[in-house]
Amino acid sequence: MKDLLIITSYFPPEIGAASNRIFHLAEGLKSDYNVKVLTPLPNYPTGKVFKPYKGKLKVEESLNDISVVRLWIRASNSKNKLIRLVAMLSYSLSLMWYFLWHKIPNKVIIQSPPLLVAFTSVLFLRSKKRRLILNVSDLWPTAGLELGAIKKGFSYRVLKRIERFNYNNVDLILGQSKEILDHISNINASKQLLLYRNYPVITSYELLSETDQANDKLTIVYAGLLGVAQGIYTLLNALDYKSIQFHIYGSGAEEELIKGFISENPDLPIYFHGRLDRNELHKALLKYDVAIIPLLNRIYGSVPSKIFEFANLGLPLLYFGGGEGESIIKDYHLGWVASAGDYKNLNETIETISKKDITPETKKRIKATADSRFDFYKQIEDLKAVL
Repeated sequence: MKDLLIITSYFPPEIGAASNRIFHLAEGLKSDYNVKVLTPLPNYPTGKVFKPYKGKLKVEESLNDISVVRLWIRASNSKNKLIRLVAMLSYSLSLMWYFLWHKIPNKVIIQSPPLLVAFTSVLFLRSKKRRLILNVSDLWPTAGLELGAIKKGFSYRVLKRIERFNYNNVDLILGQSKEILDHISNINASKQLLLYRNYPVITSYELLSETDQANDKLTIVYAGLLGVAQGIYTLLNALDYKSIQFHIYGSGAEEELIKGFISENPDLPIYFHGRLDRNELHKALLKYDVAIIPLLNRIYGSVPSKIFEFANLGLPLLYFGGGEGESIIKDYHLGWVASAGDYKNLNETIETISKKDITPETKKRIKATADSRFDFYKQIEDLKAVL
């Protein structure tokens, strides 16, 4: 079998959509390639290198028959832009060191963002003999501008030039949304593109045979990263709780704010369950009526992977993020949509959801749609055909 290298900033045991996406990509390709993953020492989302890896410059190990090389990083999840830049540059330096001293395969998949890490990889590895594939999951620096993490100015212009360089110097670009592919086409109309969504690979669970009618309140669950982009703390302050219970699973930057809000409002039906491993989380989610997928701001090019993951569990979805994700919910009849950023409309939409209408048949229909439309294995075969 031929060798294939995947360069990423996120990989298990780290949690989150980015880590899961690359792990499943590696898993899907290992039957046809000798897959090696190049990644930093695990540190996300805490910003601290995990205990078993602390104090090490390089770790080589195997995960599910995938060769993994973990390189030194000066890890941080600081809100300070300079400190975050230092963290990205430290991993870029580790990559450059690795490229100098190791033979690199003729096929390389590079994850972007982070933009600078992708730039380092493209700059050092571009060659007529090597096929470079860029896997674009978010449009940086555009997404950073929309999130308020970046302002227009010199640094933004530099990042736009880096973005253009990355697109122009790879052979194939994978985009997780149609908006991403449209954006790249406007920059380079001749580039080979493939829509490669973040479809899940999850264990099939038996759907609940009936909803919990003993609880007359609609049970809404959020599960995922508790970061600024998701805006769960803002959501807690805006929800009307008269007919709902709200359950939260996850961890992240807003975790302490969320815990503080719950502590200060003990009469509100809000329940924080912390972080569970993926399989345990999936089992826990089956008991809820509706899963909410919020974004604090609509981000061009972004399609939350939770849409595909939760639909695969048969969970009716309440989407509150706008953009392409909104179209997917509507087109495939996966649940309800509230206008992005409009919390009044969100509460009005929740009032229209009848607990009695969320039947086992509803959940089975959603799962059947996900099984046929969001098929990871068909998608991986499409990818293999163009690699």
